[in-house]
Amino acid sequence: MVKKYIIHAMFFIGILFLSFSVVHNPFSLNYIDSLKEESLMVVAPSNSLLQEIESKAESYNVAPIDARVDRVWKAVPGYNGLKVDVEASYDKMKKVGLFDENRLVFNEISPSIHLENLEPQPIYRGNEEKPMVSFLINVAWGNEYIPEILKTLNKHSIKSTFFLDGSWVKNNPQIALMIYEEGHEIGSHAYSHPDMNSLTQQRIDEELQKTNDVIEATLNVTPKWFAPPSGSFNQTVVDRAANLDMQTILWSVDTIDWRNPNPNEMSERVLGKVHNGAMILMHPTEASTKGLEQMIIGIKEKNYQIGTVTDLMDEKRLNIGVTLKQD
Repeated sequence: MVKKYIIHAMFFIGILFLSFSVVHNPFSLNYIDSLKEESLMVVAPSNSLLQEIESKAESYNVAPIDARVDRVWKAVPGYNGLKVDVEASYDKMKKVGLFDENRLVFNEISPSIHLENLEPQPIYRGNEEKPMVSFLINVAWGNEYIPEILKTLNKHSIKSTFFLDGSWVKNNPQIALMIYEEGHEIGSHAYSHPDMNSLTQQRIDEELQKTNDVIEATLNVTPKWFAPPSGSFNQTVVDRAANLDMQTILWSVDTIDWRNPNPNEMSERVLGKVHNGAMILMHPTEASTKGLEQMIIGIKEKNYQIGTVTDLMDEKRLNIGVTLKQD
């Protein structure tokens, strides 16, 4: 029995000796150390890449712009900012293991103050940082030119905002419907093309409400933008439009097409004045019909997008070449 115990004890001591020898064997230690180094080589670049993204992120961030009342331009819409999404950016870069600004992923950051937070003010332009313009097409006459204008807009996949005179809609419901069915935005241009600045509050309300009523009856659309005829308005007009949930729209670039200018000269003059957030006033005239395509091509060559007033007022960024995080 004692002999059996001694054999077990010697066997156990032998195992301990072998284990100690293996662990402290210089070859084993080198192997273990090499495994540790390889592990660190795998982890270290990942950590350093993440730290690099975090350290550089702020330099790529763009602060949002609050909507404001400008001394010259009155109400100006806000514009979203950009913030680097560090984790999403890391996920895109970790496969290559190197920082690449082209693989940065961003989130849009909303402003603190929005257009609807401002007191009623006229709007002459979009945000100065937004590379978009909008055609404002005021319609109270010029039926013969509307089909060609629609054809040109459709050819270039452009949507515009048509401000319709209420009495014109009443007399031309099919043309109004054609404009709407082409996908264009519909705004109000009052009912009888009056000088809004000279009207009493009661008459202002009548002009606005009658126009909305006929547009709603004809197109089942409630306008949210109002363009005063000839740009004539006062603060009462702006306030009464706001009372009907409409904002008053003016312009920053005028084709002056009612003077029947040479179409090429008109287009060149407009292109010389176009800017971020421009709102371009036009009517269905011969000059604008013939010059519209030249204006569209020139605007696109200047790297501006063209959209409706709603598109232009939207705070969403035009993130050309920027990757946004997908929800």
